[in-house]
Amino acid sequence: MQEKPRIILGIDPGTLIMGYGLISIRGKTIELIEMDVLKLGAKKDMFERLRIIHQTICEIIEKHGPHEVAIEAPFFGKNVQSMLKLGRAQGVAIAAAMQSGLPVAEYSPRKVKQSITGSGAADKEKVWAMLQSILPLRKTIKYYDASDALAVAICHHFSQGPVPVSAGPAKRSKKAGGWSEFLKANPGRVSR
Repeated sequence: MQEKPRIILGIDPGTLIMGYGLISIRGKTIELIEMDVLKLGAKKDMFERLRIIHQTICEIIEKHGPHEVAIEAPFFGKNVQSMLKLGRAQGVAIAAAMQSGLPVAEYSPRKVKQSITGSGAADKEKVWAMLQSILPLRKTIKYYDASDALAVAICHHFSQGPVPVSAGPAKRSKKAGGWSEFLKANPGRVSR
């Protein structure tokens, strides 16, 4: 009997362009299900954009039935208003996932880049190039928000290692692969 695939939804939140990517994991095989962006008009009211983000995430979840959601954390910039708006978009996306009963994991942009390219300082072009080596993808991309979301989903998969599907949705500690996992795996490296 063939095992059911584990589906991960990756989200790159944004109030003007939100990227999303879905992958299917079966054994050691990663397959792309869908990768796209939601474009929101800058002239739309901010609260209307948040409603559309929530509705779209709910529709994606209903259509594809992911088992887990991974989302990119907002990066800390100098523009407080931009950070606030991005945080709202992220919160609405998380609320949609939680409303559907899905576990959510958050990854910093640096962690995502490091898991895909080996460097936390990689640019978007390098991330896209590495994604093309992981999955069969087209040569060009119009919006890096979509590839960023795909990278978040793959980062989540990599951070978990092999997870048996029969175990159900992943139980997450506060940090993916947190200290408790490290201590179990490396008892000789801890001094008292």
